[in-house]
Amino acid sequence: MQQQASFRVVIVGAGPAGLGLAIELGVRGIPCLLIERNDRVGYAPRAKTTNVRTREHLRRWGIADRLRAASPLGVDYPSNVVFCTRLAGMELARHENAMYCAPGRNPLYAEHAQWIPQYTLEETLRAYAQSLPCVQIRFNCELLDVSQHPAGVQVRMREGVDGSERQVQADYLVGADGARSKVRELIGARMAGRYGLSRNFNIVFRAPGLDRAHGLGPAIMYWQVNRDVPSLIGPMDRGDTWFFMPTHADGHGRIDDVDVAALIGRATGIDLPYEVLSRDEWVASKLLADRYRRGRIFLVGDACHQHPPFGGYGMNMGIADSVDLGWKLAATLQGWGGPALLDSYEAERRPLHQWVLDEAEVNHATLGNQLLADGIEDTGPTGQRIRQEIRARIEVEKMREFATLGVVLGYRYDDSPVIAGDAGPAPERDFINYVPSSRPGARAPHLWLHDGSSLYDHFGFGFTLLAAQSVPPGELEEIRGEARAHRLPFTIIQPREGAVAGHYPARLTLIRPDQQVAWRGDGWPGASLFAHVTGATTFRSAP
Repeated sequence: MQQQASFRVVIVGAGPAGLGLAIELGVRGIPCLLIERNDRVGYAPRAKTTNVRTREHLRRWGIADRLRAASPLGVDYPSNVVFCTRLAGMELARHENAMYCAPGRNPLYAEHAQWIPQYTLEETLRAYAQSLPCVQIRFNCELLDVSQHPAGVQVRMREGVDGSERQVQADYLVGADGARSKVRELIGARMAGRYGLSRNFNIVFRAPGLDRAHGLGPAIMYWQVNRDVPSLIGPMDRGDTWFFMPTHADGHGRIDDVDVAALIGRATGIDLPYEVLSRDEWVASKLLADRYRRGRIFLVGDACHQHPPFGGYGMNMGIADSVDLGWKLAATLQGWGGPALLDSYEAERRPLHQWVLDEAEVNHATLGNQLLADGIEDTGPTGQRIRQEIRARIEVEKMREFATLGVVLGYRYDDSPVIAGDAGPAPERDFINYVPSSRPGARAPHLWLHDGSSLYDHFGFGFTLLAAQSVPPGELEEIRGEARAHRLPFTIIQPREGAVAGHYPARLTLIRPDQQVAWRGDGWPGASLFAHVTGATTFRSAP
């Protein structure tokens, strides 16, 4: 067995969460090793929505434009979701600009969402991660075991075509190794919740001319509601590549025994030569790990939370996990993060995961199967009345799946041990409506500045103090000195735009590296605030 050089962090799994963590560490100069048992990224054609919050993180890393340029359908392709009896049938309802993919500047966020295959996102993340000098990625490298000692972890792995075993030392290890996580097993974490909400097929196929063979117009997803094959179908990639997902797979037997091309033809009502590129089965579940950490070992992404895919939360939540954990690991390793900072990862993320899991389960409760009604495809008055009733249901019940800024941007870390919160009860959560707020724990409100830049472009990679124009330079210099004494990466900004005060009414607002608000107030409380938000001590505000 070969002994190799040590790293600060070893990451297991090169999916979006693992790659996101490698980037978050890499841009901060933290040497890390990312291992992946497969020979490349991008095996599974799963998620297709990179939401506005994830793309804001890509903007922070400087690669949002790269992903935009990689869009196979073009960023101007309309992100409509159409409900129909079948592609060759009748429209039931539609949601336009679903998930906020339309390009252009929206005052609420810095980046629009993007409909793009997960494997294309992974390739964009991988290319950037590998360009960072302190990030190493090793494919065909499988985790075998990990042990902990007071100063770090020892990782045993099998690597290369010869299957040789190697050992690596690290300060921390993070499991981003998916639903069947080896790391989760090794730390004894258990998943609890509801397994098997539904059994589904995931099929990718090629069908030249399918986009012109129906009259429903361009869309990213068509929900087909019929007795034959209730399903989702939509364009996915260049080369007339589409995805197809029957949502009542229990009635079709094992996928290896199914004539998939014939199934697509039955569902769509369109006779074309369907070339099946891949097929697999998957089970929608709602599961949450009982813990996210054991000592120096952490879990992120599907390793600790598994969502029904409706709403597009799973992959995006995994990247957000890695952002939260990544800057905290870097702060700890660079010496300015206190002992409570890493504890705050689970304290912040797990309650949010529970909320989003509940949202995804609500969305899963109304699929094409649940929208069915006798006579839905009748051409007479009875069929027209039934379709109108179903349309009304869709408009009410599916809005929370496709218009969800309240979830994507409105989450808060109200009870975080490293947030210096406001007094008084927190506002109620709203899954649809997002109301920008600089309340501690919330995502910092976004604005476009007069020079065309985003306010976020002026935040630093450490903490940022946003000061009102009325704050004098001398006061800011004193605060800067306190940050320097804490060895804290620190930026001060004083935007001149009048609209800023409407979103940031306090004289001073302290914003974390992940763009969440850490504290706000009209008078600086002293250096103890820095100790609190970095997990060194507990801050007590003056009465």
